[in-house]
Amino acid sequence: MASLKILIVDDERIIRVTLADDLKDNGYSVFEFSEPRTALLHIRDNDVDVVITDLKMPNMDGISFLKEIKKIKEEIFVVIMTAFASYPTAVEAIKLGAYDFVTKPFDSEKILLIIERIKEVKLLKTENKSLRTQIQQIYDFSSFVGNSPEIKEVFNLVELVANSTSTVLIVGETGTGKELLTNIIHYNSNRKKESFVKVSCAILSKEIFESELFGHEKGAFTGAEKQKIGRFELANNGTLYLDDIDDIPIDLQVKFLRAIEQQEIERVGGSETIKINVRIIASTKVDLKELVKIGKFREDLFYRLNVFPINLPSLKERKSDIPLLINHFLQQLSPAKEIFVQPDVLTQLSNYEWKGNVRELKNITERLYLLSGSKNEINSSIIPQEILTNKINLENLNLENQSITDVLNDYEVSLIKNAINKFNGNKNKAAEYLGIPPSTLRSKLIKFNLE
Repeated sequence: MASLKILIVDDERIIRVTLADDLKDNGYSVFEFSEPRTALLHIRDNDVDVVITDLKMPNMDGISFLKEIKKIKEEIFVVIMTAFASYPTAVEAIKLGAYDFVTKPFDSEKILLIIERIKEVKLLKTENKSLRTQIQQIYDFSSFVGNSPEIKEVFNLVELVANSTSTVLIVGETGTGKELLTNIIHYNSNRKKESFVKVSCAILSKEIFESELFGHEKGAFTGAEKQKIGRFELANNGTLYLDDIDDIPIDLQVKFLRAIEQQEIERVGGSETIKINVRIIASTKVDLKELVKIGKFREDLFYRLNVFPINLPSLKERKSDIPLLINHFLQQLSPAKEIFVQPDVLTQLSNYEWKGNVRELKNITERLYLLSGSKNEINSSIIPQEILTNKINLENLNLENQSITDVLNDYEVSLIKNAINKFNGNKNKAAEYLGIPPSTLRSKLIKFNLE
């Protein structure tokens, strides 16, 4: 970090000069002013990090000076010096944005320690700002890869709802990207600089669920040795994401509903009503309407959550996105080099069922990348066995122009070709890989004219 630029403003020359010399000796860039108005002109036209000012000065006191500084640049750290210390004045100064308050006479070492703390805070703020920028880049709208009509429809909805305060319910199978979509909504909303708290309802036991969400007071139950702040309070002014919302215990759903509707909670064992301002995003992999029918989910809570539903398609419903996703994952794994994926590999991967959806595809892509070694190419010889031996879903087959026999024969030929390629023409190993005797493989090679 560059040397801090510090202004010292004090009508007592001896204090001003002595402090300036000590700060300069420690490598800081220091400017001196005997009164606030001239200092304000300097602040308007120059970069300033810290202002150290006396409280009692002619023309303008330190509190008024502090207010003017904050109007020009909120980020400037202000340290107030005074020979007339009083608790109310110190409190007022801190409330108005002063960083610290010191009483004259003081040792320069005390100011140097304050400046060191300011350096640390400033560095932390810079790092946090950089981190927020990185996070927003990671979770911009392009981070959800896909160009299929199904994904375009999803993002039309996301763009509509992101900057609102409406409750969002994301419905999708495991691995479809529900949490990623939640991140995108939060980091593209007007709450992006506020708290973003995530809760996995599936991993919380019934016994601790209420305490985790609403917090508890000391002594509320056995083992409650101190007060605990719950997730609702932690997410105040920000976003609370509840994954697997269907796992909320039925007897707590009334309290949860009240918290969302009234925007207020009570800690377990407490009587104080705590006002909150929390945006709710929930997700589920099951049909909540069915749970409502069988009495495992409250109907009123379902309608309160279902204000703005977004249905995430499974990967088999958006197979045209598979090549895009594979290339995206390969770029993440190997930014420095381009890896070519053979067309027959893309065909095989597109025909796979992907019950684990995008998460499974990402894992398989990483395995293919590792198996390719130093090559810049992924070919069919390294396709995992579970992909090659994937069962055909006959419901998804188009039999309009060919019979089931023809389709099954084509699939069998594809499996045999891939096995032989995988073992560089070694038929015995290919037969073992396919789980059939070598003689059966030879018969099939003749049958399908593959010799």
